[in-house]
Amino acid sequence: MKDILTADFMTEMIRTTGNMYRQGWDERNSGNISLLLDETEVKDYVNLKAVLRSLPTGFKTPELDGKYFLVTGTGKYFKNVEYAPEVNLGLVRLTDGGGTAELLWGLTDGGGLTSEFPAHMMSHDVRLRIDPMHRVVMHCHPANLLAMTFVHSLDEREFTRTLWQMCTECIMIFPDGVNVLPWMLCGTNAIGEATAEKMKTARLVVWALHGIYGAGRDLDETFGLIETAEKGAEIYLKIAHLPRLNHITDDMLHQIERRYGVKAREGYLAQAR
Repeated sequence: MKDILTADFMTEMIRTTGNMYRQGWDERNSGNISLLLDETEVKDYVNLKAVLRSLPTGFKTPELDGKYFLVTGTGKYFKNVEYAPEVNLGLVRLTDGGGTAELLWGLTDGGGLTSEFPAHMMSHDVRLRIDPMHRVVMHCHPANLLAMTFVHSLDEREFTRTLWQMCTECIMIFPDGVNVLPWMLCGTNAIGEATAEKMKTARLVVWALHGIYGAGRDLDETFGLIETAEKGAEIYLKIAHLPRLNHITDDMLHQIERRYGVKAREGYLAQAR
């Protein structure tokens, strides 16, 4: 067997968790990531027949049965992943229609999967139906997006348009917009189901007064989605109380659409002239 710590997917997971912590998105033990992997990616690094522990997931996602995920553990600090990945991460295979996660590597201190594991898997299920190349679900607490939910309307169109108007790149990076959930109790199947429903139309779902969920094809893309939305929120908070002399107009946003081949979410911009 090859050393799993040398695997590309492990290197990227360690780098990403470290970067998220340094951005201030994942204080203490907050936040979680799950990375979908193919069997061909993991078979040289773990014994697929040697199940270390079987962990109940508390839900069923038959479409994910047999799939492999590298996930963060419950109560784990992102800042510690680079120093002890085998303690803070786990590689699991879903069985029993998604009702059981077989631990194949990691969580060596006896820890469990992130409390948001059901929410992650429900979102993976939805996003894979939309994009077969989908691989990542990421949850964190970016301060500016979180602050924005206290002072801005939670209407999804208005929230999205504000972010698009803050930074030219926003509409290029998330033309599908940002969906928003009102405050719900975290760590429950109910918020997982609600998030998955929102994932049908956007790869970013804000949990009001809490944080954000992002989905993408790889760790870089998903990190970049959240990073760009967070920059938009930061600019908004810097200028929201000031008179605005200049604006990114809908006409400008249409110009970006045409120049870069993106398509804004239907009905979110005024008709192009």
